[in-house]
Amino acid sequence: MEKIRSIAVTGKGGTGKTVVSTLLIRLLSERFPGRVLAIDADSAMSLCYTTGLKVDKTVSQLRSELLGMRQVREELNNGPTKDLMRSILAHGKGFDLLTMGRPEEPGCFCACNELLRYGIDTLAGDYDYVVIDGEAGPEQLNRRVMKSVDCLLVMADMSARSLQTAAGIIAVAKAGENNIDVKATGLVLNRVRNDQPKEELLKKVGLEVFGELPEDAEVNKFDREDRTLFDLPMDSACPQAVLAILKKLIPEF
Repeated sequence: MEKIRSIAVTGKGGTGKTVVSTLLIRLLSERFPGRVLAIDADSAMSLCYTTGLKVDKTVSQLRSELLGMRQVREELNNGPTKDLMRSILAHGKGFDLLTMGRPEEPGCFCACNELLRYGIDTLAGDYDYVVIDGEAGPEQLNRRVMKSVDCLLVMADMSARSLQTAAGIIAVAKAGENNIDVKATGLVLNRVRNDQPKEELLKKVGLEVFGELPEDAEVNKFDREDRTLFDLPMDSACPQAVLAILKKLIPEF
């Protein structure tokens, strides 16, 4: 496997992608402080809660402000994109966070996604590692928001529908259409229990498993109490499972 610098997490809604994204950000920023960029590319805006950061401005809000400018595309292409994106970063302990947010007007997310793509492209080179918490499903791959990712982690629980969604996302990634470049793709199973027919289901879908997360009462408790996962005990089951995934992706970790 080539050196991993960017990791995107996606999957069917409710399968734990934000939990995994948050723990990846935490582990990487503790090991490489100041060298990690987190991207919340989901309109649900969950990373600010799970990381405990206050987000003052989103990409969507920035776009609404830019709509008042003449020749917006020309302005962006002429250089200030990075400065604009840097101005809306939230700063955490050892990492920075860029948040897409929700569109200010009804309708398609295409314009927000396009500006988010500019932000990822211009900022990523300033960091050693990038973690993207993506939308549920393959939409952002199809729209080329995550057009170049070293590793795509696709979340699924043990339901047939969740695994089928994961298979569809991985198929889009592997097809490489629209110049999408995803170097490594694998499945991360969440809420794994011994009473589920794991092997039988996985054999039907035919996906490589990068890691498994057990049911973790601590994560559920933190979620109920609206507490940041940066305070989650590191000896808890989920952080240890995500650490194992990181060690697989980044051998020197």
